[in-house]
Amino acid sequence: MIRVVLPAHLKVLARVTSEVRIDVGRDATQRGVIDALEASFPALRGTIRDYATQRRRPLLRFYAAGEDLSHEPPDAPLPGDVISGEEPYLIVGSMAGG
Repeated sequence: MIRVVLPAHLKVLARVTSEVRIDVGRDATQRGVIDALEASFPALRGTIRDYATQRRRPLLRFYAAGEDLSHEPPDAPLPGDVISGEEPYLIVGSMAGG
């Protein structure tokens, strides 16, 4: 099980109040996590990645085990600490302003 922490606005859409646990099977990649999230929480479809291009939404970032994975290939394996459940996979909403 992979632990996923969602930003507040996506928690509201998914109707969850804390981190979620997702079973991705053998597909322990960013794509696998997002596929499993969208399957488990249909309200999240299209909110994390674009329907047409499958690219992450511009104001979201992905972090795991202290690393920014936002620009990593979606099929690259996740860090071992995330796969083992020790560390969560973080989806973080960017903040703008100055």
